Amino acid sequence: MVESLNQTAAANQSQCDELATAVLAYCETNRFKIAAAESLTGGLLADAFVRVPGASKVFLGSAVTYDIRAKASILGVDAELLRREGAVHPEVARQMAFGTARLYRQREDGDCVVGLSTTGVAGPGPDGDKPAGLAYVGCSLPDGFGSVRSRRTEAFELCLQGDRESVRRGVVHCILQKLRELSADSQE
Repeated sequence: MVESLNQTAAANQSQCDELATAVLAYCETNRFKIAAAESLTGGLLADAFVRVPGASKVFLGSAVTYDIRAKASILGVDAELLRREGAVHPEVARQMAFGTARLYRQREDGDCVVGLSTTGVAGPGPDGDKPAGLAYVGCSLPDGFGSVRSRRTEAFELCLQGDRESVRRGVVHCILQKLRELSADSQE
């Protein structure tokens, strides 16, 4: 059983490595940069990118804003929204992604930063009325990324199963898959 779980984890890591490599290559070719704001993934998304040799050409960094106050003070997420809805909400993910793109933007690069975010309930149990496995990922995409014609910021809901580590790794896999799909829009 342990060997089977290890093989599953290795296969998932291999898929994440392939997705991250493809996204980084697309961004490098098209002169985009990537930055992240992570809550429930706590650095795993950044790790997915920095595992790839040469990632520094594209990946700018990741702000681990685990604390709800950090989401407001560092990323500019609406404090009233956080108070009213909590951190596990699609608009929070959207604002985190947009705030990340703004935070990591460099004047000399222009508006080319892809802002990503992760927030949710990893478990083992629910967080109030929000079940374990509920997560939101945000993507703030600049003009020219895939089929985007002016900056677009969206959030996507995920409902994942498994233990805490599986949920966290599943969120990383899902956001990488979504980025790959969005970048492929321009290659069809």
